[in-house]
Amino acid sequence: MKIFKRKVKMPKDAIWLVPGLKVKRWFALIIIGSILAALGVTFLFKLQPIYFIVETAKKIVNFMPPEPVGIACILLGAVIFIQAWKKTNFMSFGLNEERKQKSLGEVVYRKMKLDHGPKIVAVGGGTGLSTMLKGLKKITNNITAIVTVGDDGGSSGRLREEMGVLPPGDIRNCIAALADDEDIVTKLFQYRFKTGEGLEGHSFGNLFLTAMTNICGDMVSAIKECSKVLLIRGRVLPATTDDMRLVAKMEDGSIVKGESRIPEVGKKIIELSCEPKVCRPTQDVIEAINNADLIVLGPGSLYTSITPNLLVKEISAAILNSKAKKIYICNIMTQPGETDNYSAADHAEVLFKHSKLATGICDKKLFDAILVNNFTPQNLAQKYEEAGSLPVEVDSTRIKKMGLEIVSNKLIEDNKEGLVRHSPSRLAKAIYWWYRKSSSKKHGQK
Repeated sequence: MKIFKRKVKMPKDAIWLVPGLKVKRWFALIIIGSILAALGVTFLFKLQPIYFIVETAKKIVNFMPPEPVGIACILLGAVIFIQAWKKTNFMSFGLNEERKQKSLGEVVYRKMKLDHGPKIVAVGGGTGLSTMLKGLKKITNNITAIVTVGDDGGSSGRLREEMGVLPPGDIRNCIAALADDEDIVTKLFQYRFKTGEGLEGHSFGNLFLTAMTNICGDMVSAIKECSKVLLIRGRVLPATTDDMRLVAKMEDGSIVKGESRIPEVGKKIIELSCEPKVCRPTQDVIEAINNADLIVLGPGSLYTSITPNLLVKEISAAILNSKAKKIYICNIMTQPGETDNYSAADHAEVLFKHSKLATGICDKKLFDAILVNNFTPQNLAQKYEEAGSLPVEVDSTRIKKMGLEIVSNKLIEDNKEGLVRHSPSRLAKAIYWWYRKSSSKKHGQK
């Protein structure tokens, strides 16, 4: 005999009863505070008939005179009421947009849970970092994205040269990734002009960030203001506010300057540096790394998105010295002109090498684990072969000799075209699973 199990769906309003929401306790305190304040008024003014009930109780326990008891109850009730109200009052502000499609209970549940999520610092740039942020924002609100500022091509490069601002492209993508994707403001922020003299090729977000930089006086302040407009979950910080220019030394000894030119020359990169040689991070960047529970490097272009952040000595040193869990997200495919024939271990060695060059620290690991993709479509798109892009080989023996843990998961989105794209949700789940597992191991050892 078959037994049919019927799934019982929780009513939306019942979400207030879910453990861990921390809303019920504050409403309870409001009620208790109100009752105490009311009792205090009855003591003070001897209101009937409640006063007689309280008076009888007072005589039974041989308590204090009514005046000090009344004043104490009023003060205590007021303090409890105000504190509880502060905790619940946030529901009236900043939630209007989300409440259009979700119940208030769902919005509060998500906010409270995400506000207590792990403190994650994501280091990188390009589309890889913004893709990952879309997944991480569903795990925690405590995200800090540290973004490279070495870009000198496209719209960012033009604004950098013409307006003297930090390249806004990667920063814009990260801000948009941490915002509500359904919001029309986010779509506007990502809108790119296809025609118009002087406008063609620029995105609205790049122009907006540039304008805000001129108004606010610096890019960091501009990012904060833009983040408020899009109500992002977390924050975005440039790796440095200095005018960083990338310089690559090639295998044949030649020197190539400029982020956009490095992959174009088609030569093997031996070492990356920057001009000026010393670039300084903001204090917020270092504090975020020092306070992190989890530090994630990548995914993204090895030499032009991730490594530039490590050229900032203080950033490399802070990551090396951090007690947080640290993981590197290896690229799925090799990048022509940058990582031709590179294995996963080759990627890791490049990052280790440049962090040591920047800091001189040789006895500490930049990260503890490397996350790799374990699934490649059988119908891999023809364009990869034509470009010379191949799946990155996971050379387990070399990786383990480096003292790294290998975390292997399917990280790509499913599609019929054979395209290789990171799935934000799968990426975030794999990262969070490793973080929880490694954290529980550490506590178990203690």
